[in-house]
Amino acid sequence: MIDWIFMIPAILAQSGGEVELGIVTMILRAGWVVRGALLILLIMSVMSWAIMFYKWRMIKQAEAETRRFHQLFMRQQKLSHINKGAEDMNFSPVASIFRAGYIELRRISKIRKEMPDSRSDDPASMTTEIFGIENISRALSKAAESELTRVEKALPFLATTGSTAPFVGLFGTVWGIMNAFRGIGLAGSASLVSVAPGISEALVATAAGLAAAIPAVVGYNYFIQRIRILENDMNTFSAEFLNIVDRHFRRKQ
Repeated sequence: MIDWIFMIPAILAQSGGEVELGIVTMILRAGWVVRGALLILLIMSVMSWAIMFYKWRMIKQAEAETRRFHQLFMRQQKLSHINKGAEDMNFSPVASIFRAGYIELRRISKIRKEMPDSRSDDPASMTTEIFGIENISRALSKAAESELTRVEKALPFLATTGSTAPFVGLFGTVWGIMNAFRGIGLAGSASLVSVAPGISEALVATAAGLAAAIPAVVGYNYFIQRIRILENDMNTFSAEFLNIVDRHFRRKQ
């Protein structure tokens, strides 16, 4: 989980003996700007992994509850029984859409019962019927948008990490190489002994940037694909629910 387990090859330099520079040594010997870049990358990586773990659990539970809801919807005939069974399915976006449509349907049905002659051929009555279906359609669309926003929450951070982490690492690398060459100029020596440690310390930032960005990009694409499946399921159910409501209103006319 921690990106710093990635080890870049140890640099061997001859200076009266063999010296091995490990990842921890290179980080400790790096400048403050490089350390700051590494700290930012560490925070981004930890947050990305936390978001991916949370999204994996949430979407898995949403898919499981959605399957349960579809089974309930196919098994039960009365919408009131379906609504009662769907009350504890808080993670399923399809169940939430059904509850929103059912609440609006009950409200419209209550208005119809209070009308003096809802079955007449009065144009005003027919307009009310159409307006009721449109209200239910808007309630379903609003619920779908709300559920889509909920399941996509925090995913933009993964996209941001995937696009910016390599540049943060590159900034740390460029800054570290600048300091390394400045040290070479001050020392007046360009031997491998003097060049290798500074450059290797700087390259750690690039490796850390890639290690933070790659899992974030993979996770973002993976969750977006699963969310699109849920979105298609929501759209399909909304259309099916509207067909049921439309048939209900037509029987009442």
